[in-house]
Amino acid sequence: MEITNLHEFLKTYFIEHACDIVTSSDGVLCVQLTEEMDRTLMNRPFYWHYIKSIGQEGEPMQLTLITNPNKKDVDGEWIHFGSPRLQQIMNDLKSKQHNVKLFESVETKEHTPMYPWLVVNIKISYLGKHNMDELFSIGLQLVTGKMKTNMMETLEETSLSKGISDFCYPISPLIKLPSAYKRIESVIDTYLENTDHTWATQSLATLDDEIRLVKHFYNNDPDHPQLKKEIADLTERYTPIIKHQVVNGGVVYLRK
Repeated sequence: MEITNLHEFLKTYFIEHACDIVTSSDGVLCVQLTEEMDRTLMNRPFYWHYIKSIGQEGEPMQLTLITNPNKKDVDGEWIHFGSPRLQQIMNDLKSKQHNVKLFESVETKEHTPMYPWLVVNIKISYLGKHNMDELFSIGLQLVTGKMKTNMMETLEETSLSKGISDFCYPISPLIKLPSAYKRIESVIDTYLENTDHTWATQSLATLDDEIRLVKHFYNNDPDHPQLKKEIADLTERYTPIIKHQVVNGGVVYLRK
């Protein structure tokens, strides 16, 4: 269920945004950005404003991202779940490509049915003493109800286009999108119920320790205004919370 291959996820992201892959091996990904992606990721608004003001084309940067912890000594940027760079990419996906409709590219001269799948990419955030994110990709076939995890890994090996191929025809969904999404949510809920919640217990224990410490500092005066504020801040910081949100999704038509 969890997208563990962050390297391939990133590679697909840049390919789909028309960036050239310079190198891609052993957890090191170097890409040549387009102007659009340079503007999106590299935070150089003054550079691009100046270049355009003098009528030049500009030179988009290359970006090297490292997902292999054993390669941190390589010249590049270490990226991982929870890192600001990955959050930036996820926000870009969310803002630009929240919903899509795609078809598997098929070369055939026979009438070929195409079956609709609801594909949803979800980010789960664990907030507390330590923050952590997980990415999930789930597909649900809208005719039979079959569900598949790691759906993005399947789609990475599938040629997709915005238009349906010749001789192919779409099968009408039998499962409505709201119902399909509720089924996916149920899978996420079951996953969360069965995960290890040691992180939450540790976060609550830290909260108790911090509150005892700050109470001692203020001589256990319950009416001290600063004590109340600091306890409120600690409670907000250390109380464990799990949130999940849809990063993007859409309907993809695939051969059965």
